[in-house]
Amino acid sequence: MKHVILGAGPAGVIAAETLRKHAPTDEILIVGDEPELPYSRMAIPYLLVGQVGEDGTRLRRGGALHYDRLQVGLIQSRATAVNTAARQVVLDDGRTLAYDRLLVATGSSPAQPPVPGIDGPGVHTCWTLADARAIAAAAKPGARVLQLGAGFIGCIIMEALATRGVHLTVVEMGDRMVPRMMGPAAGGMIKRWVEGKGVQVHTGARVEAIERPGPDGAAMGVRLSNGAVLPADLVISATGVRPNIGFLEDSGVRCLVGVLTDERMQTSVPGVYAAGDCAEAFDKVSGQTIVSAIQPNAAEQARVAAMNMLGRDSTLKGVTQINVLDTLGLISASFGQWEGVPGGEQVQMTDEPACRHLSLQFAGDRLIGCNAVGWTQHVGVMRGLVEGQVRLGAWKDKLLADPTLLMEAYLASAQAQGERGHLTA
Repeated sequence: MKHVILGAGPAGVIAAETLRKHAPTDEILIVGDEPELPYSRMAIPYLLVGQVGEDGTRLRRGGALHYDRLQVGLIQSRATAVNTAARQVVLDDGRTLAYDRLLVATGSSPAQPPVPGIDGPGVHTCWTLADARAIAAAAKPGARVLQLGAGFIGCIIMEALATRGVHLTVVEMGDRMVPRMMGPAAGGMIKRWVEGKGVQVHTGARVEAIERPGPDGAAMGVRLSNGAVLPADLVISATGVRPNIGFLEDSGVRCLVGVLTDERMQTSVPGVYAAGDCAEAFDKVSGQTIVSAIQPNAAEQARVAAMNMLGRDSTLKGVTQINVLDTLGLISASFGQWEGVPGGEQVQMTDEPACRHLSLQFAGDRLIGCNAVGWTQHVGVMRGLVEGQVRLGAWKDKLLADPTLLMEAYLASAQAQGERGHLTA
């Protein structure tokens, strides 16, 4: 059996390791489009602040020897097309790879906004090791750095930049920071916290152009929709990502936002599977398919896909929207349907001076989503209640009256649910 894995990120590597564990003699190839050994993008901020070297970003210690020992082939190339009828992958260097089973784990790429001047010198995304090297060279103490985007990825990058002693300005077109993760109260609280740490933040503003040269001797001037022109020596674009799925056009593999998969991570074409940032899997909380770009979900999807590639039945329990973020020392989290649902109930508690905010969303007697800022005690409990779809019964009304009783509600309701399951088993 020959397995071809497109993508050398966490999903691709975990899938290869799972395949090798259960199929000692099968042929396994990983195709990656960067001139690097497989590494974690999540380690790039730590590289920028000097906490790790480039070796510390690698997914596995031992470098190339790890893959040699596993007898997993690494190919540096990029897939340009897939012929599912012939079971072949076409690479950008002209080669074709035959496969018996194919895993699409191609991840995602930065989504660049259509801003005049964004493709010019001095503007970088922060997605690859090559990006990190360029940013590290330019983001010296005192440099004027402007970042486009204050979403989840943008805030992680901002955390790294702030430690380098730069003069940092962040521009977010939404009305608050992390608008896809936090409601108005929580997003506004994070903005005030960041500003208190010396970062300039412009929300509700779009970048209309990047001009060269800029004012005050700067290499660039970033023109905003509010009329301001901000000087910048370095611009970082962090305005979101898109799944890398364009090469699947005309392949017969069905794609929506990402590659649509079933509970076994198989696509619409038998023998072709998907996992990680490019995969669209079922979210058991919302009842919809979602692309969930977090590493724990990618790892589980990769394991499930690999087992099914070997003919060993395995199903994904579902994915949940989960984000936990450290923004200059302020911990925030969102789980599930944090915006709530029509007809649902919700409760909020805000302590502005202490930078603490908690929002709980309910559907019936289930907690289906939450926002938390500066509230770290029960993050695991919130996740457990949302992911476990735990029926709270009378505890829902107690939480509506006092949302701080999460631990008590979890222990009582999860125990009761376990006892009901035992009685019906």
